[in-house]
Amino acid sequence: MTTTTERPPAAETASLPDRLAQVWAEFEERLAEVPILRDLHAGEVTLDDYQRLLFNLRQQVVDGSLWIARAASNFDMAHFEIRSAAMHHAVEEHRDHLLLERDFVAVGGSREELRAGRKNIGSEALSGYMFHRAGQPNPIDCLGAMFIIEGLGARKALEWAEEFQAALGLADNQVHFMRYHQTADEGHTGKLDAILTSDIVDDAAADAIVTCAAVVSRLYVMQLTELDRY
Repeated sequence: MTTTTERPPAAETASLPDRLAQVWAEFEERLAEVPILRDLHAGEVTLDDYQRLLFNLRQQVVDGSLWIARAASNFDMAHFEIRSAAMHHAVEEHRDHLLLERDFVAVGGSREELRAGRKNIGSEALSGYMFHRAGQPNPIDCLGAMFIIEGLGARKALEWAEEFQAALGLADNQVHFMRYHQTADEGHTGKLDAILTSDIVDDAAADAIVTCAAVVSRLYVMQLTELDRY
């Protein structure tokens, strides 16, 4: 006797943007339970909390442009537009860690300590997963990771920057990394949306993109939850 696994009806009928919107909604629910973000929204964060967040984000920010570049190198000519967009994106992202470093130093942190830092266990899981996926042939599923990570910049970064400023009295040049990403990632998400709604994304690719987005959303929450756990 054999059995077959059917795709859920919603996956058969919903568009890719709608499916990703559902992943995003679930992601926001999980973010709301992250301890440091709960304290941030309540106005109860400390300067140490902000430094810890920057310290723990730094390694993932460094790795971001690297896995994007790896993904770009694994797209063939049939995916030329995606490869070109990924290469351009990697170039734009590869200096972002320097913005974060300047903010860290501006609030009393040590650049040397920051650069000597290790990934927390969530960052290890996120980077490991992304480098693995980016190393596959035509890793179109990595668009799901970009949807989550660029979405954070476009939808959350300015909110977080303003909340840190309100709670800690920080100047704009002490939250520049987050403020910059609100503008930069809005542009990135616009380009990403154009690719996600193009003919190059067939049903199989859409499934892979949604799966990757869902995995990355969980790993990103893990990264924010497991601060300083190595």
